[in-house]
Amino acid sequence: MITLKGKNIYLRALEPNDLEFVYAMENDESIWEVSNTQTPYSRFMIRQYLENAQQDIYEAKQLRLAICQDDDFPAIGLIDLFEFDPKNNKAGVGIVIQGLSHRKQNIGSEALTLLINYSFQHLNLHQLYANICEENEASKALFTKFGFECIGIKKDWNLINGVYKDEGIYQLINTDVSELT
Repeated sequence: MITLKGKNIYLRALEPNDLEFVYAMENDESIWEVSNTQTPYSRFMIRQYLENAQQDIYEAKQLRLAICQDDDFPAIGLIDLFEFDPKNNKAGVGIVIQGLSHRKQNIGSEALTLLINYSFQHLNLHQLYANICEENEASKALFTKFGFECIGIKKDWNLINGVYKDEGIYQLINTDVSELT
């Protein structure tokens, strides 16, 4: 199982007892626009997902890790590699932190540092990318802090609450991992 340790947080593989946390996150309508979720998930579906979460990233083409603080086991967020493409050495990145009380504490920055280093050093990825709604200033600030560059805007890309919104694609090319630590 994967465990990546930082100074104040660690990333770990999902466990069966993460059911209620993942269920709550997946069904939180306030974050559906960042996850492209359109319908609620049942506990049954989440349970099946967690049972298959031990699949290798090469098999599943994704990796979802729980973000935890210090030695506390319960998750406070999720960070994902998705659309993993080992042929072209690239993957998408997504992150969500639960609740306002956990935001603005550098948790996202520390989690992203751990995931970038893991992706470049252990998975030997050449690039990571993130799809970010143009109105999501916090996510844009987080990803650009780590060198992700906006390489294009997809106009009217997502229909959110009856309004089409632009989405930027942000890319980080693996040139020198030592600059990230």
